[in-house]
Amino acid sequence: MKKLVMTAILLGSGFMSQAQEVGIQLYSLRNQFKIDVSNTLGLINEWGISKIEGGGTYGMPLEDFKELLVQYNLKMVSVGADFGDLENDIDKVIKNAKDFGATYVMCAWVPHDDNKWDLEETQHATTVFNKAGKRLKENGLTLVYHAHGYEFRPYKNGTLFDYMAENATDFAFELDVFWAQHGGADPLALIRQYPDKMKLLHLKDMEHGIVGNNTGHEDVETNVVLGSGQINIAGVVAEAKKLGIEYMFIEDESSRVVSQVPQSLEYLKSLD
Repeated sequence: MKKLVMTAILLGSGFMSQAQEVGIQLYSLRNQFKIDVSNTLGLINEWGISKIEGGGTYGMPLEDFKELLVQYNLKMVSVGADFGDLENDIDKVIKNAKDFGATYVMCAWVPHDDNKWDLEETQHATTVFNKAGKRLKENGLTLVYHAHGYEFRPYKNGTLFDYMAENATDFAFELDVFWAQHGGADPLALIRQYPDKMKLLHLKDMEHGIVGNNTGHEDVETNVVLGSGQINIAGVVAEAKKLGIEYMFIEDESSRVVSQVPQSLEYLKSLD
């Protein structure tokens, strides 16, 4: 473990000096946080990462958690929000974002019955996001929806995601490249199709041989080191930099996250 951490320090220090826009989604380290919150935040710092996406405190008092963020030079730039809170308790969402000093609020899932997702669900979600996004805008915050794959089902000459994107007046998107491809879309083509709607990215690669579906579910162990899977990470990153997308968050949900993130950072550094 000591050798791994030292490797991370060496990789991170050189990497982040060139690409400060790369952060990490804290869900990646959910199992590590259960053991030791401070040491887990410290590991992120050792990797050279300073921008994070999260929204919770892992059972700690808010002020104590924020003190740890300061200690480890971590800035919570994006926080998650439940769809139900966006629909029914927007003040709670606004307060949480402001408590962390975030600028983005992201929703990663819209509840739906079993695997039923059609135009009705899409229209409802779009209405909720526009209404919530307007309130968030008034408070200096940007709402982004993290599509999860079920939105890429066919609709007219495109997909239900196209309906959402074309009707998104007060919200934008955080494109998770894994889930977009898993749902049948081309992540790079989506960025090029909707350059003004893609505000954040989740960088996550998919093991070769995995065939996607429209459920929004997959074995987390199919998350592999960036650049070693079937997703065109290099093309996505190049396009994101061209468009000036502010933050690209690594999200690695596998049990190998602690060993894979330094390798992913090394890969991203090789793209500069």
